[in-house]
Amino acid sequence: MEFDKSLEFAVILAWRDLVAGDQLLSARVEYESRRGMPVDLVTVWTFRSWGYQDRVCDYWTSASPAHPMGVRFSNNYHSDRLTTALDFIMKNQDQFPRPADAWRPHFVLVQPPLAELVAQAAAWMAEIQAAAKPAAGTPAKGGRLASSRHGSNGAASGPRITTITANGSCVADRSGFPGGPWCR
Repeated sequence: MEFDKSLEFAVILAWRDLVAGDQLLSARVEYESRRGMPVDLVTVWTFRSWGYQDRVCDYWTSASPAHPMGVRFSNNYHSDRLTTALDFIMKNQDQFPRPADAWRPHFVLVQPPLAELVAQAAAWMAEIQAAAKPAAGTPAKGGRLASSRHGSNGAASGPRITTITANGSCVADRSGFPGGPWCR
């Protein structure tokens, strides 16, 4: 699955969490990266009637004095589904190919999802969560799990290696953030 599609699925999974009061017309995910470098920041926006837009959250892969690492919600938004999906995507970017032109500012527009897309996004998340659970007889703490990675045509495209913590949650090797995503 491509990086843009995984971001679209993350927003689709959280769609009900993002709808509040007035109708949500669309959402947009923004990111920018340099060729060969991982994406450091992803921002999610919602668009409502009358041209209103709200920042939902930012996800940073690195911490600085200006911001913590992980997801940070804004404008009274919160979504465990979005947190889980973004956390997995951003910590496993090497598993999601980016478009050739992803070095420039990039936008992923997400329209109100049809039932078919919601089902596809849910199946994708179920596969991720299943891969993050240790198999019987596999050490849970610090164990590694290999599962198949499927391309858009369903064909296997290589192994996906996931690090598993003692409680069964999925983390990346490069994550030094023991408490999981930061939420406000």
